[in-house]
Amino acid sequence: MVRPLLLMALVGFATLARANGILILGDSISAAYGIEKSQGWVHLFEQSLDASCSNLEVINASVSGETTAGGKSRLPGLLEQHQPEIVVIELGGNDGLRGLSPIAMRQNIAQMVSLSRESGATPVLLGMRIPPNYGEQYARLFEQQFAQVARELDVPLFPFFLEGVFEQDGIQKDGIHPTADVQPLLLDNALTVIGPLLPVGCASVSANTADQRAG
Repeated sequence: MVRPLLLMALVGFATLARANGILILGDSISAAYGIEKSQGWVHLFEQSLDASCSNLEVINASVSGETTAGGKSRLPGLLEQHQPEIVVIELGGNDGLRGLSPIAMRQNIAQMVSLSRESGATPVLLGMRIPPNYGEQYARLFEQQFAQVARELDVPLFPFFLEGVFEQDGIQKDGIHPTADVQPLLLDNALTVIGPLLPVGCASVSANTADQRAG
């Protein structure tokens, strides 16, 4: 009986080890579009975990141009492959830029939340806002969908992932994507919802950003 019990223990340990991951399911903002990958907020996040939480794997499954429909279709395979503990959903911006249905976007996000939970992972949302290119009503309806999902499904939400970016003139010449200089700010924004789920001491909002928000 010793060997079977030992085998079961080893299998259980391996499963826990594989599950010690954070899956980032995002679009070009999380894929570090227009800058070096090493400058992007996801890479900075991974680097910040190296010293105290090296067992936490960060899987960046972000794809430039990704919509919520695309993310929803890819998520089951990613969950099966990586078995993450946390799923960060940073999608919706391309739905808005393409004028797609905000209601369909909300349904896609809600399904991604449900899929994540069914796999045993904890989902968090990084919300987005869009300029009123398709009218003020569309822009408001778009923004409301993130809050509705967060409220109805009790999901941690950072309402506007690019908060503070425009105030720091941190947008590339294309008028859409953040520069390398503001990637630490994006990381701090993300950590407001990711941080509470991490083991104590793994990551925290930087003192400079905390001071700026307090002021």
